[in-house]
Amino acid sequence: MTDQVVATYSIVACDLEAGQWGVATQSKYLAVGSVVPWAEPLVGAVATQAWVNPRFGPDGLALLRDGLAADQVVARLTEADPGRAHRQLGVVDAAGRAASYTGERCMKWAGERTGDGYAAQGNILVSGETVDAIAETFEATAGTGLILRLLDALDAGQAAGGDSRGQQSAAILVVEKNSGHGGMSDTLVDLRVDDHEAPLGELRRLYGLHEGL
Repeated sequence: MTDQVVATYSIVACDLEAGQWGVATQSKYLAVGSVVPWAEPLVGAVATQAWVNPRFGPDGLALLRDGLAADQVVARLTEADPGRAHRQLGVVDAAGRAASYTGERCMKWAGERTGDGYAAQGNILVSGETVDAIAETFEATAGTGLILRLLDALDAGQAAGGDSRGQQSAAILVVEKNSGHGGMSDTLVDLRVDDHEAPLGELRRLYGLHEGL
C-alpha cells in the first residue's frame, strides 16, 4: 500500500460539544475509504493520503491516545518517515486542535488549510480553490451537525474543481462514544462508495438509507 498514490481531498474535523470526530474524503482512487479515514472517540481523527503511508492512521491515533497534540502527532509521524516528502496528512486531536502536512514532493496542486476543529487537505487537485471551498463551507455550516457539515464540505470541494483526474470513490467516518448499534459501538456512521461515477451523490443516498434504519 505504501507504493500507491491516493490522489484525493479530505477533511478531518470534530464537534466537541457533540463529542464527535470524523473524516470525509473523495478521490479518483478505488476504495478511498479503506485507506484515508481513521478516528477514535475522545481521542481524535486522522487522514493519510498522497503517496500514502497507511501506518499514519493507527500510529497517529496511538499518539493522540497518549496525549500528544495534533501538531506534535504530525511532526512525530513525518519526522520518522523517510518518504515524508511524498506524504499528506491531516489530524484533529481530542481538544479540537488541528494540524496538516503536505510533503514538498506531493503532486500538484497539493496543499492544506486548517482552522478551529478541522484540517482540510488535497493533492493532484485542479487548484487550491478546492481546499478553500472545503474549509469555508465547513466554517459556514457550524451548528448543522458534523455529518452534514462533512458531506457539504465534500460537495463544495468538488464544485470548486476537486481531483484533477475525476471522481471514483468517497467515504465518511464519524465516531462518538457508545453512539452506534444500540450503544454497543462507537461508530456513528461509516459509509463507503468504492467505485461509482458520481460517488458523492451515492454517498448521500447511502446516508439517507442509514438515517432510515
